Amino acid sequence: MIILGEFITLKENKDFRRLYARGRSYASGILVIYVMKNRCGKVRIGITASKKTGKAVLRNRSRRIIKEACYSISDDLKSGYDFVFVARSKTPFVKSYDILRVMKKELKEAGVLK
Repeated sequence: MIILGEFITLKENKDFRRLYARGRSYASGILVIYVMKNRCGKVRIGITASKKTGKAVLRNRSRRIIKEACYSISDDLKSGYDFVFVARSKTPFVKSYDILRVMKKELKEAGVLK
């Protein structure tokens, strides 16, 4: 795990698979979010973009704009949750404020915003 700002990042494959299996998912056309309560009491995030998203430049752009949106709403997140953000094929072609809008909507639906 790496600490990035206020987040602890998920890097291990087992952590991602645990969220895929046991977490609740919230999907839209440009982003999928998996949410699950954790025991450490801190916010942990993981960001992934598959090869379906595009080549390396597009995958990196997807991860970058998702990370920026996470930083924007970091103060509004309840602590004690794990999040995995999955980029979709449309993600690299939208602006960061569109990602932020969708992310807020899905996290509000999940009940993890303060």
